[in-house]
Amino acid sequence: MARKHTVGFSSADLRKKFHASMTTRSYGDKDIVFSQGDPADAVFYIQSGTVKLTAVSTRRKKAIIAFLQQGSFFGEGCLAGQSQRISTASSIGPSKIVRLRKGTTARTLKRDPEFASLFVEYLLARIVRIEEDLVDQFFNFSERRLARVLLLVGQISKESKPEYPLKVSQSTLAEMVGTTRARVSKFMNVFRSKGFVRYNGGLQIDSALLIDFLHSRPMSVTGKA
Repeated sequence: MARKHTVGFSSADLRKKFHASMTTRSYGDKDIVFSQGDPADAVFYIQSGTVKLTAVSTRRKKAIIAFLQQGSFFGEGCLAGQSQRISTASSIGPSKIVRLRKGTTARTLKRDPEFASLFVEYLLARIVRIEEDLVDQFFNFSERRLARVLLLVGQISKESKPEYPLKVSQSTLAEMVGTTRARVSKFMNVFRSKGFVRYNGGLQIDSALLIDFLHSRPMSVTGKA
């Protein structure tokens, strides 16, 4: 959880690589970048700010897939044949996001080894994180999953502008952890008693204590199948 799965490109770097195939747009709080079901025709890069990915099932059940930070790509599924967006991307607070055309991105990956290497490195890190989340969902206790989510929330909060703090309710935490709000409330009370979290004008997270807690409770999988 402490790893930061992002890459660093300046606007000038991307402009050199993508020229007219790149557009940059500023978004306000809760503005939609793309919606579930939209055509998947571009890759996006977060130059500044935070983006939330959510998905809704046919039964109208909503799930939070991820919070993405500055330096993250998203919407890359279009490069693997995804024709429609399977999630909705929205800005948390103000953000500046670069849109890269699908075709140009694919060609740049083929002809620019440096960009391809960074892009693949980023995707592999994302896969590792998704795999860890999946293992958590199947094998680990809700308490441990909540600690990992809180670490991510704390990291994003540090990078967010103070006038737009990341607000995460216990209901939202329950969606991300995959448990009930009642259990999250119980764990949060325990975490507060241990100093992991504080409520002082908003949720404050002690990342160092949470990391120690996670180290004391290793994942419930072994090195051998």
